[in-house]
Amino acid sequence: MGDFVLAIDQGTTSTRAIVFDGDYRVRGMGQQEFRQHFPRSGWVEHDPEDIWRTTVETLRFALADAALAISDIAAIGITNQRETTLIWDRETGRPIHNAIVWQDRRTADLCNRLKAEGAEKTVTEKTGLLLDPYFSGTKIAWILDHVEGARARAEQGALAFGTVDSFLLWRLTGGAVHATDATNASRTLLYNIAAGAWDDELLDLLRVPRALLPDVRDSAADFGLTDPAVVGAAVPIAGIAGDQHAATLGQACFEPGMMKSTYGTGCFALLNTGAEMVPSRNRLLTTIAYQLDGKPTYALEGSIFVAGAAIQWLRDGLHLIERADQSGPLAEQADPHQNVYLVPAFTGLGAPWWDADARAALFGLTRATGPAELVRAALESVCYQTCDLLDAMKRDWTGGSETVLRVDGGMVASDWTMQRLADLLDAPVDRPLVLETTALGAAWLAARQRGIWPDKDGFARDWRRDTRFKPGMKADERATKLAGWHDAVRRTLTH
Repeated sequence: MGDFVLAIDQGTTSTRAIVFDGDYRVRGMGQQEFRQHFPRSGWVEHDPEDIWRTTVETLRFALADAALAISDIAAIGITNQRETTLIWDRETGRPIHNAIVWQDRRTADLCNRLKAEGAEKTVTEKTGLLLDPYFSGTKIAWILDHVEGARARAEQGALAFGTVDSFLLWRLTGGAVHATDATNASRTLLYNIAAGAWDDELLDLLRVPRALLPDVRDSAADFGLTDPAVVGAAVPIAGIAGDQHAATLGQACFEPGMMKSTYGTGCFALLNTGAEMVPSRNRLLTTIAYQLDGKPTYALEGSIFVAGAAIQWLRDGLHLIERADQSGPLAEQADPHQNVYLVPAFTGLGAPWWDADARAALFGLTRATGPAELVRAALESVCYQTCDLLDAMKRDWTGGSETVLRVDGGMVASDWTMQRLADLLDAPVDRPLVLETTALGAAWLAARQRGIWPDKDGFARDWRRDTRFKPGMKADERATKLAGWHDAVRRTLTH
């Protein structure tokens, strides 16, 4: 057996499987999109069987693309869309409801009621999170309350909860392993990130039976073997991390002060704060960046719900573009004298605003506004939101020096967008040579656990930059643009 590692990257709109060799090169890849379900306004669901089907199929596609057999794979790592919530029958493995996606807002009323009762302070102190529908805990409660008989069966131990990683692990091991890692556990509203354990007070608050919960392990750990009946061979699953945490690892952001931002469906920026669990005064999240050898490394995180999803909206909703890669060239053609702002609160606003009821709006439209200006506004909205996150992080944690942002995700292929990001941040933006950083992070965890790839120091030395985008915008232009953005956000907020 060689040093090939397979990473399963299960995302919000598609599933991918990637085979890496020992030089971190992509040897094979499979990808499939799957359907999004919107039962009501603000509700977002996935069919769990779509998640499973695309996982198995892309795994096979990746192996075929690499001209390898499953028996050639030394280890498997899993990375996943976080907070998306599934509950399934332990005996049959069948989910009792569609997966409720992290973007879903159906539990906003419950969150508001708990806030009114003064519960958020306790939740934040223990979990580093805010009471928001984004997280898994209130989604679990909703399923138990709305599927007939579910709560009683959960209390009897007949049901299992998991984020997507747990569900895939259960299926891949033929139901032998019900586990997750510390990064995914830290996003549930149920896990005490200082104590490193599920918290009974939080379980009581959200009325979640402990019998539902998976075992929590390090991000690099023994997660069991694949069932040969499922994938064709018994392969060790040795690494799991939520997608943003895996990207932090894939970007080799191991030192305090290092920062990465991933631009996929949403945008998520993590700032490594080391062993220090930094409470945020600016409505950021304190989270576990990764956990190795029983020791958590913490981070401040800012979550933007809509990044690439805004480009999907331009493509699929407004039909202004046919392909996402047309957005940058079109934005470059926009009239520089028009100041059009898109506040992309399609499913509420995330950090640092946290307004679940806000909805998207366009500002500054004139009769001269056309597709180019709208596309530019969508791309700039991602940059503006990143500026808000970085500003909040700097106010929360002063341990870093000059900020250099390492970026990844589908949107970073656009040179125009990355240059505008550097201009508005007034900071360098580094795009890595290996763009598949989320999958690479999951692969590194599994390979590290199996002892076939370097540890942190060696992996960090191997990180390579492709392009550095340096800021070039004049200070007064930057200030004017940011002031216009903040005015647009204020007009959108509901509280």
